[in-house]
Amino acid sequence: MAITQGSGSFPPFHGPLLARVWDKSEAQREARMAGAHCHAEGQLCGAVDGLLTVQAGGTLWMVPAAHAIWIPPYCEHGIDPHGQFDGWAMLINASLCRGLPEQPCILKVSGLLWEAVKRAALWDEQHWDETRDPLVAVIAAEIRSLPGAPLGLPMPTDPRLLRIARALLDDPADSRDLAGWAQWAGLSARTLTRRFPLETGLRFQHWRQRARLLRALERLASGMPVTTVALELGYNTVSAFIAVFRETFGVTPGRWRG
Repeated sequence: MAITQGSGSFPPFHGPLLARVWDKSEAQREARMAGAHCHAEGQLCGAVDGLLTVQAGGTLWMVPAAHAIWIPPYCEHGIDPHGQFDGWAMLINASLCRGLPEQPCILKVSGLLWEAVKRAALWDEQHWDETRDPLVAVIAAEIRSLPGAPLGLPMPTDPRLLRIARALLDDPADSRDLAGWAQWAGLSARTLTRRFPLETGLRFQHWRQRARLLRALERLASGMPVTTVALELGYNTVSAFIAVFRETFGVTPGRWRG
């Protein structure tokens, strides 16, 4: 993959960073332009409304409103907006990335960072003014200090396990148990039980539940009713879905959607 300076609507730049804030139509166009790619700069992508799905670092990430994903330099990634998405992104020169996370991660965006991003998006990108340097330092410090969020789904690399993972993402309501999935993929239940946490850091059932919940975020962002989401994801009752969602995210599905 070619390494380029700039990405999508981002032109090459010489200052420490370059920011963009997009409305719904612009976000969709940017995602189509960028495709799967990587670049020499670090990137911070955030959601103001709606949801982003990001493939990066062997993990499927969900970026809901008031969150952002940090993508370090040279990390291949692809971005897909869902629902009525408004968002923003920032490219950060590699020299400023020292001390920032070395792996992709989801961050809870502070009011300070959001205001700094909006200010940076107004800057003239062709000429760097050193009076901007203090705000750049604030942005870097905020990235380092913001709390993380459990919104990533690590993907296995073993072809048999990856086949199972992709099938579950395509159809989260599939009711087969661990033994059934093992037989379908051509390995023993014991091997599946042992290898899945080694490759993903999650036991199979925990990974499956997280996959369902992250798919739930996509459906909720598109405006699907909570009852329909619960049934499409294979929950026996709507109340069971709401309980699991609240335990994981701290709010009910209806409250999360706002």
